[in-house]
Amino acid sequence: MCGIFGIANQAEASRLTYLGLYALQHRGQESTGIASSDDEQVYLHKSMGHVADVYDEETLAKLKGTNAIGHTRYSTAGDSSENNAQPLMVTMRYGPVALCHNGNLINAVGLRRDLEAQGALFQSTSDSEVILHLLARSQESDIVEALKETVSQIQGAFSILLITKGAIIAARDANGFRPLCIGRLNNSYAFASESCAFDLIDAKYEREVEPGEIVLVRGDNLRSVLALPSTRTSKCIFEHVYFSRPDSMVFGRTVQASRDQMGRLLAKESPVEADLVVPVPDSGVAAAIGYSAESQIPFAFGLIRNHYVGRTFIEPRKAIRHFGVKVKLNPVRDLLKGKRVILIDDSLVRGTTSRKIVKMVRAAGATEVHMRITCPPTTWPCYYGVDTPTRKELIASTHTHDEITKRIEADSLAYLSLPGLLQAVKAKPNEFCSACYTGKYPLDFVDAIPDAKEAERQLDLWEESLKKS
Repeated sequence: MCGIFGIANQAEASRLTYLGLYALQHRGQESTGIASSDDEQVYLHKSMGHVADVYDEETLAKLKGTNAIGHTRYSTAGDSSENNAQPLMVTMRYGPVALCHNGNLINAVGLRRDLEAQGALFQSTSDSEVILHLLARSQESDIVEALKETVSQIQGAFSILLITKGAIIAARDANGFRPLCIGRLNNSYAFASESCAFDLIDAKYEREVEPGEIVLVRGDNLRSVLALPSTRTSKCIFEHVYFSRPDSMVFGRTVQASRDQMGRLLAKESPVEADLVVPVPDSGVAAAIGYSAESQIPFAFGLIRNHYVGRTFIEPRKAIRHFGVKVKLNPVRDLLKGKRVILIDDSLVRGTTSRKIVKMVRAAGATEVHMRITCPPTTWPCYYGVDTPTRKELIASTHTHDEITKRIEADSLAYLSLPGLLQAVKAKPNEFCSACYTGKYPLDFVDAIPDAKEAERQLDLWEESLKKS
């Protein structure tokens, strides 16, 4: 996950970056940071916590200059600590350089080992720092050429923003795993993980940073370089299922439209007699509206979300994840009492949250609870930026369909099929990565797991799956 935002050639660059990060808060709640620059210096402020808590008038005033980049973090590589908060900043031959990264490098462990053997000193445990070390070792005199050399050495998912004195640089991996788009505000160019960040500052969505592209903005001039050949895209389909806000344009398609279609197709594939369609807010709302429209079963907000509680799936600590359901959702008893309820949720990953929600709805008086999930069963870990490090955490990889239904205490359970999901996002052939559902990874992932025995076990499981498929 993680959210990144940047804007160039803007008098209030740091303030607009603050607003952009505020719009991207859903992508990570551990830490946040902003780096700004003028023609003389790069300025940095970062801290643990939410965007609204980290910045104030005083901190934003110190972030001088007409360029700024920012980050809101959800850790997938490296622990949750202030050392790993981004942007990461170093001084090299190109002057001070700060970096924001959304994604996961699958060869970071080996690269870090080699760099340390050559004398490199690391200040964090984040895979993102590897990028800066490689950049610093380049002999190229031009930073864009140096970045081209750097991205040719790293593998995996990366959407990157760099800031130097007087310029911002964006880069995206050749597979296009993670989103990164370009916007325009008068004579300013902006970059964001999702287009909803542009809406807040009245910027206009222009296009995506293309897979394998490097974009440099200096003043009002944009320079584009194709750094890596893109032979196959592997856009993360989970962005449309769960991560992104429904009002965002991601991978050239509105998330709202995708989720509405997921609900409609789910109603066709897995109908059930019921009295109410109830979304699990917030990412289940659009799909529930689609399910209701297709099934002609009334829609109702039978669960109310406390919006001041973080999203339970992306919390890194299990204790918080389990506790969060109780403070995050509350049932509307008058709506649910005596009703046969269809619950629409975006995904069923570990199963613990679904179980608590089903029990909550039953306790509110529902006579039946039917769970409908807007994606296929998640049976494989992601190594491109999602917090599912091992198969044992994924309930669908260790339990049968009937066992899961019983475990979550639902009357029935159904998932949207993979063909249905691909149809909902209007996928072109081989456009999206669906490895979390199929186990067919577009890139090898062995180096993504620091523990060698665990890596070997994961590879054995992968090979067994491929033999059966």
